[in-house]
Amino acid sequence: MQIVLLTALGVGGATVIGALIGFAFKRISHTFSDIVLSFAAGVMLAAAVVGLVIPSLENSDGRWGILVTVLGIFVGAVCLNLVDRLVPHLHGMLGTDTERHNNKSLNRVLLFVTAIAIHNLPEGIAAGVGFVSDPTQGLIIAGGIALQNIPEGMVIIAPMLAAGVKPRRTFLIAAFTGVVEVVGTLIGYFSAKASEAVLPFALAFAGGTMLYVISDEMIPETHAHGHQRGATYALLVGFCVMLATDFLLG
Repeated sequence: MQIVLLTALGVGGATVIGALIGFAFKRISHTFSDIVLSFAAGVMLAAAVVGLVIPSLENSDGRWGILVTVLGIFVGAVCLNLVDRLVPHLHGMLGTDTERHNNKSLNRVLLFVTAIAIHNLPEGIAAGVGFVSDPTQGLIIAGGIALQNIPEGMVIIAPMLAAGVKPRRTFLIAAFTGVVEVVGTLIGYFSAKASEAVLPFALAFAGGTMLYVISDEMIPETHAHGHQRGATYALLVGFCVMLATDFLLG
């Protein structure tokens, strides 16, 4: 339990680290942000497949296990799709440098932060569920999510400062999005632990949420600024790094 709690704090703390970097640089170039985010997308893709979807199949009983896994993936994706209908897409809220500079609407910035916070919850749940199946896989999944949270925390800062939010309040808001992920990790761990009979579905559900975030949020954002080729190779590198890590630790 201690390692789960420490990992949850680490996953949420990665957002805080990103926020501190955002304060240091104020504006992060799209090239750097896209490469880091693409690498994180590759890491999360491998973690979702190797750490969640495949264990879901392995923990299923009988020939109907594949149906449980497929159903879990789609239910996870549909749940996030419903969330997307309620809050803006992250890539839509980020915009261009000019849009961020000219945007003085506090409501728009708060919607942006709300979107990040809501999307952090299922990511945390994915990390928590992973621990129930295999602590090593849980650490790998949490590592991939934490890596993605750093650039996410970085891009939170500039829009809020531009909208006139005081630096101290900006940091507290950014930290809150990380706390949401800590809560999600604990929810995922205890809910799956309480009923391991639903573990295959829970693993697939968590995998579906991660796959949805990668496809709907991360990849479009990294391809929105003319860096498609570099972003694609960064994703492949991240995928292979996580795949090699899982192979060596397994």
